[in-house]
Amino acid sequence: MLFLDTPIVTDYFYLLAWWSYIIFADGIVYKMENRSLLRPDPRVLFSLGSWSVTIWLIFELFNLRLHNWHYVNLVSNTAIRWAGYTLAYATVLPGIFITFTLLKNLGVFTGIRLKRRLIADDHLTLIQLGGLLLLLLPLILPEYFFPLVWGGFVLLLDPLNYKRGIPSLLADIQKGTLCKTVRLLASGLICGFLWEFWNFWAASKWIYTVPFVGSIKLFEMPVLGFLGFPPFALECYAMYNFLASSRLAVPWEQWPVSNESRWARVVLTAVLQIPFWFACYWLIDKYSVLSFK
Repeated sequence: MLFLDTPIVTDYFYLLAWWSYIIFADGIVYKMENRSLLRPDPRVLFSLGSWSVTIWLIFELFNLRLHNWHYVNLVSNTAIRWAGYTLAYATVLPGIFITFTLLKNLGVFTGIRLKRRLIADDHLTLIQLGGLLLLLLPLILPEYFFPLVWGGFVLLLDPLNYKRGIPSLLADIQKGTLCKTVRLLASGLICGFLWEFWNFWAASKWIYTVPFVGSIKLFEMPVLGFLGFPPFALECYAMYNFLASSRLAVPWEQWPVSNESRWARVVLTAVLQIPFWFACYWLIDKYSVLSFK
């Protein structure tokens, strides 16, 4: 349908391809372990999808300063375009986490060990200060420090998750394993390839204006830009687990789900995010979209 220039497919090919992949991979995971993002509790996928929009929009706000990507050939109807934003951005976390779960069930990157170590509180503070610096420098000097935004949130939030005793990268490091970290990095790279591959074929797409990374491209992305996807997956993991531990999101890993994560609470949390979405969509339309059709 894409190559036949079917309008709805050419305009929304990216989100159609992504949701097809997520549902397909989720079905494989369910066959393997009798649980997945969608089953038996669809609240998990709903929560992931809504917070995926919000988390990605945080990076869209950074891009207002960085100017690293822009959108072209978007549909001119505002309501339809904003619905497309929502459905497309809602794929980010589910895509990364279902890919991670698939790799885990396939036994990829098992047995990656390191020496067990205790992580002192002062080290946690230093890590968080480093994360804060990584987020501030791109805002101060975006031309030179723009890549740092893809690592700041994991350093800022993962120590908080560790202190709370919930799943975190630092907790695994303390246990002497890097399996989760490596799988997340791999999931980010796989999803990054799929993001760029599906975006390349779409009529409505994004393009890059990234300084210093060279003119050699794979699809629309400069090749060196793919290095940002693996740490981005770590950020998504730390950000969502922080929200889940704050009872604002439904946990997606095998750890206790709060009794407060009922449908009414999950839906209400999503609804309260909508004003933020709409404000960001307006900013994207005004500053990040180069052309409509």
